Amino acid sequence: MLNEYTYCPRLCYMEWVQGEFAHSADTLDGRFQHKRVDRPAGDLPARERNGKSPGPDDEDAQPEKIHARSVMLSDEGLGAIARIDLVETEGNRATPVDYKRGTVPDIPGHVYDPERVQLCLQGLLLRANGYESAEGIIYYVGSKRRIHVGFDDSLVKQTLELLEAARKMADSGEIPPPLEDSPKCPRCSLVGICLPDEVSFLKGSRYVVRPDDVRRLMPARDDALPMYVVAQGALVGKSGDTLTVKVKGKAAAKARLLDVSSLSIFGNAQVTAQATRELLERGIPICHFTYGGWQKGVTWGMAHKNVELRMHQFRVAGDQSMSLAIAKEMVTAKLRNSRVMLRRNHPQPPATALEEIKRLTAMVETADSFGTLLGIEGAAARVYFAHFGGMIKAGISTFNFRTRNRRPPKDPVNAVLSFLYSILMRQAMVSAMAVGFDPYMGFYHQPRYGRPALALDLAEEFRPLIADSAALTLFNNAELKEKDFIRRARAVSLTQDGRKAVIRAFERRMDTLITHPLFQYSISYRRIMEVQARLLGRHLLGELKKYPGFTTR
Repeated sequence: MLNEYTYCPRLCYMEWVQGEFAHSADTLDGRFQHKRVDRPAGDLPARERNGKSPGPDDEDAQPEKIHARSVMLSDEGLGAIARIDLVETEGNRATPVDYKRGTVPDIPGHVYDPERVQLCLQGLLLRANGYESAEGIIYYVGSKRRIHVGFDDSLVKQTLELLEAARKMADSGEIPPPLEDSPKCPRCSLVGICLPDEVSFLKGSRYVVRPDDVRRLMPARDDALPMYVVAQGALVGKSGDTLTVKVKGKAAAKARLLDVSSLSIFGNAQVTAQATRELLERGIPICHFTYGGWQKGVTWGMAHKNVELRMHQFRVAGDQSMSLAIAKEMVTAKLRNSRVMLRRNHPQPPATALEEIKRLTAMVETADSFGTLLGIEGAAARVYFAHFGGMIKAGISTFNFRTRNRRPPKDPVNAVLSFLYSILMRQAMVSAMAVGFDPYMGFYHQPRYGRPALALDLAEEFRPLIADSAALTLFNNAELKEKDFIRRARAVSLTQDGRKAVIRAFERRMDTLITHPLFQYSISYRRIMEVQARLLGRHLLGELKKYPGFTTR
């Protein structure tokens, strides 16, 4: 904790107060380099507080050199606890040794401040437990060199001051501001969670003034992607670090666990206990759907540790004025995106409809209740869907659209829209839970038994841009045929092959790179949904004055 606080107080708060953590290449390599020293070995001889051994002394005996690995020490006086990589003792003298993955830095003293402070705290803990500790050692694995660090008065003073400051920060309940234009940020494993430049820009920082000043410090696309299993009777298992899918005993698919962000199961498919346990340990959710695409539940591991965020979420959800303000931003974004869809995709954009949606969007700001806001959104949806059929190319697609209907959908277009909205909600739910939210406590969609209200909230502004857009692509490119649908009585649903085609179109859309309208960098829709969830968290925690809804223009 003290190392992180010295490096970046915000990083320390997120890791040790909010419970955030994400691996990077550096942290994974560091874990590998620590494999040996993390295994406890050797015994650290006990000492009294006065520095004497509790056993009989032999004044003529030569002090024995002892090496103890992965030693846990604590002291109530310091209010600190530490696990030391290696302790080398000779008589009453003890030297902490800290392993670092890199090479010796070319700076005065050859050791960065966070490492010096961390090592000094280990030395102070050794002193508090009865040892003499005048110096410590940093061992750089990359250089295979030892660098000695003396525990002089100035370093001890600095360490104690930082320890007290870290304790006060943790007790304050307020996350420190991001570092400004810092070279530390690009290599930080939590940069995609912290969003330092994005938060600074939205707060009006003097260092991040224009969108061009915002650095894209996270990958534009996710390396890990969702895995869908729609084959009935399929069995998902685990073989080493790979998920396997078998249908009727024959291998059908496989994917490295490292490349899987979530697993979605449709209908009568099963997951082995071994695969389930591995997914839970890795924090990969298993989403359960009916054959027709209704989400029934999510299997996830232990809840996200960010209790602080959920406390603020429930507090704001219980405040009608604050919830309404967030809901207005979400509805405004949805209506603007709906208008953009009509302008971009309708061969003859209906001027009257565009003007009406624009008028209704302006009315959102004056809505003084959820009932009024729902009425405005409903009126805009009627206008939008009245012209949705015009965006389906008559000369290419054999399907038409008259009006929005559901539960059950009565035509192929509505069947596709309902299925897309379901898997979009699943993505929003995964994003919300990954950030640390309770997906059932929303701000616009009011809590109702079994309804993931917050996931529905987060999906609102993306319905036109992702789900509707994917549906138009499917019909306008003739990717769906009549054989991809099942008609029973007045209801229409997708066949297994039809669902596969819709999922492929949805994933293509989620993977599409666009220029972020606020931050002006290239990023995928999948990543944007996560960023929006995190910006909502920043708003709830008081860092941002308002939640910035996502619009393409």
